Parts: sequence; structure tokens; C-alpha cells
Amino acid sequence: MHKPTKKRKLSAGTLVAYLFLSLASILSLFPFYWMFVMATQTSSAYNSIPPTITPGNMMVENFQKVLSQIDFFGALWTSFVLCSVVTLVVLFISSLAGFAFAKFNFPAKNVLFVTILLTMIIPPQLGLIPQYFLIANAGLLDTLPGVMILFFLNPLGIFLMRQYVNDSVPDELIEAAKLDGCSNFRIYRSIVLPIILPAFATLGIIVFTAVWGEFLWQFTVLRDPENYTIQVALASLSNTFNVDFGMILSGVFWATVPLIIIFLLFNRLFISSITEGSVK
Repeated sequence: MHKPTKKRKLSAGTLVAYLFLSLASILSLFPFYWMFVMATQTSSAYNSIPPTITPGNMMVENFQKVLSQIDFFGALWTSFVLCSVVTLVVLFISSLAGFAFAKFNFPAKNVLFVTILLTMIIPPQLGLIPQYFLIANAGLLDTLPGVMILFFLNPLGIFLMRQYVNDSVPDELIEAAKLDGCSNFRIYRSIVLPIILPAFATLGIIVFTAVWGEFLWQFTVLRDPENYTIQVALASLSNTFNVDFGMILSGVFWATVPLIIIFLLFNRLFISSITEGSVK
């Protein structure tokens, strides 16, 4: 005979927590839903009172307007290449630097690490002019390398990787590898790298989405419409005399879809890296 299963009763605190999380989820998802609704409406619906919250039938027409104004898929591909290359380079540099800061002793290590972290408090707009002149003198204006190079050194990535390596890679494991004759790079490639893969997913998503949504530097460097990233191309949809909100939000909506796909693909590794510390 099967034993009767006991029904779990939710406590008042758990119920309140679930209600709060449900409300927070709805509030977080509503801007995306509203963007979708506006992408299916005419431009006049943007300022309607009461606001329109149900989808319309202008999705295809609005997107066709986008395609007639800009090279949407070309700009989308350019952004994908830019973000992919930057993400891979940042993961490589940050993981190497994080490994060095976590497991090696060298002169002025703490001073150098603190100096790298202090660069995070400097507003990026302050460095826009000198960075522009450096890129111009290097002959990299209106090129993807000129846009990429600014994002390669990521202080947040170095900090996250240092903490993850320090907490997840035992010193004894590294010492054993050194006794076996492994070089430092071999230790990184064969031991450290497999352990920190979940952190790669977290940092990769952060970097990819940050570069995808960055506008100011891309707008400053890129001049030729053929080299536009999706953010710069979408900015060119609006003009002073006529702003078609349905068309613009249609472009923004479809430009957001790749980010959602990227997150869904790496969702499991992302959650794993976040919860691993609590399990330990």
C-alpha cells in the first residue's frame, strides 16, 4: 500500500515572498510587453489616453518601415560580431588576470588590483575625447576594431574572475599540478578553465548585453551606415520633424530578441554560477 503523501502547507512568510516575487516579475516584464504592444500599433497610439495595452495589427507594416529605412539585418550581424569578439576577448583576459591575482604573489599586486577597480568609478564620458583622439591617430575610426578595443579590459570581469578562482580552485590542486611539471598556462587551461566555466556564462552574458546596449562610443566612432551597429542604426530612425514610434519600437523589439535567445541558451550555467557559492 502506498503511504499517503503529506501536503506541504505554505507559511504566511513564504506566501508573502511568492506574492512579492510574482509582482516583481510582472513589473520587470511589463516594459517588454509594452514595447511589443507599441510595435504593433500606429504612432498615434503612443500618446493615447488611456494608454493602449493590447496588441494591434501593425507589426508587419512597422517592421517593413524599419527595413526600408536601415539595413536592419546587416546592423544586427555587425552588433553580433562586435559583441561576440569582445565577449571572448574579455573572458580570456579577465580569467587570466583573475587567476594571476587570485593564486600568484608578485610586487604591488594589491595596489594594481585596487587601481583596476578604481577605474570602475570613472564615468566613461570623461574619457570620450582622449579615447577618440587615440583611435583617430591609430587610423581605426569607422572600424569595428576601433569600437572593440575600448571594451577589452573589463575591471568588473577581472574582479568576478578573481573572486571565483579564489573560492573555487583549491591551492593544493595548483601545487600538485606544479609538482607534475605543468606550466602556469597549462594549469590555467587544464585545471582552472574547466572549473570556472559557470562564471564564464555569467560574465559572458553581462559583457554581451552591455556591449549590445552601448550607444555613445559606437555612435562616436562609426560614421559609414554600412558599419553601423544595431544601436546606431536604430538611432537613425528618428528625426527632428517626424518620429514614428511604432516603427522605432518595432526595430527595438526585434533587436532585443537576440539577447533573450542568448540568455535562454546560457540560462542554466548562469543560474549555476550564482547559486554555487550558496551551496558551498
